[in-house]
Amino acid sequence: MKLTPTSDIWMDGKFVAWDEAQVHVLTPSLHYGWGVYEGIRAYPTARGTAVFRLRDHLRRLHDSARVYLMDPGHSVDELTGASVELLRRTGLGAGYLRPLVYLDYGTMGVAPRLDSARVAIAAWPWGSYLGEKAEQEGCRLAVSSWQRNGVHSVPPLAKATGAYVNSALAKVAAVRAGYDDALMLTPGGHVAEASAANVFAVRDGVLFTPPVSDNILPGITRDTVITLARELGHEVREQSLTRSELYVADEAFLTGTAAEIVPVASVDDRPVGAGGCGPVTRRLREAFGDVVHGRTDTHDDWLTYV
Repeated sequence: MKLTPTSDIWMDGKFVAWDEAQVHVLTPSLHYGWGVYEGIRAYPTARGTAVFRLRDHLRRLHDSARVYLMDPGHSVDELTGASVELLRRTGLGAGYLRPLVYLDYGTMGVAPRLDSARVAIAAWPWGSYLGEKAEQEGCRLAVSSWQRNGVHSVPPLAKATGAYVNSALAKVAAVRAGYDDALMLTPGGHVAEASAANVFAVRDGVLFTPPVSDNILPGITRDTVITLARELGHEVREQSLTRSELYVADEAFLTGTAAEIVPVASVDDRPVGAGGCGPVTRRLREAFGDVVHGRTDTHDDWLTYV
């Protein structure tokens, strides 16, 4: 999706104009992918713009930085304040926030200098991640020949910039083959996740989703859906899944900050039972929409109002 520039980007405690937010071409994060980031959505509500689970995202940013031996140099409280002020300055009623921790220019090598972390936060408008057709009719997934990063290769628990080359290879191949997204497996053949979203299957009203041990990023939207599903009376099981179990699911859907909740229409050209947005997926999307748009008092603590 093409970027729409806004007025400012926050960089290391200062606001700079969008076109002036620059780093040197020899910044080591560009060469070796040593950086961590988050994706966060802000929504319109009756009380104004609200950021969904902002502090949870920023805590995960700090956790990812710890895995990669970096100190962001700014606390969760400081980054929360910077994010809210950035949205005020840009005037976005809804949009997407991208905090990034990366390494400063000055050294080069496969073992980079790790005490030079810099932080930036950008915000811009971002609509449907997989497109309106996928939102309404369900997305088409294909199991990728590219395996999901394993715990002994690149830590899946951390949201690292370089790690997403793995996802990008899978997504590009899927899109070129005519699908909406790729479904990635573990080395043992279990379902991990899509290129940038977690996966759920529904069978007889029970929700199944891969556990953290199957090389997933434990998504914040995933956690949200697990909570909402249980409140709606559904059993949720975090357990390993095979691709065949998705073939025979009553429903399936993806979750992620960018994707939100997107129904799955087919996996490897095999239609999921509901053939699109089934009743459980629909209820969860409605409950999710009520929460993020502030239409219910339930989980109001998940919203940070601008």
